[in-house]
Amino acid sequence: MQTWWHALCAELGVDDPGTDVTQVLDLAAVAAHAVVRPAAPLTTFLVGYAAGLAGGGTDAVQRATDRAAALAEVSATTEDPA
Repeated sequence: MQTWWHALCAELGVDDPGTDVTQVLDLAAVAAHAVVRPAAPLTTFLVGYAAGLAGGGTDAVQRATDRAAALAEVSATTEDPA
């Protein structure tokens, strides 16, 4: 996975942001199982987008990840999280 991560960063012309890849994959798993499978890539994309808008960095990623995971968990117990 790390090889792919580094290759993707290079292809997109961005420095490795130091993101914990396992954290991203864990969030994708939560979204896929608690919501529906297609929620996984959408969730991880929006978490990255939100973190970027919040200034980036590991703290912004953690805050966005925590909020998304909490919403996914609520979604697991309700029909429509919105």
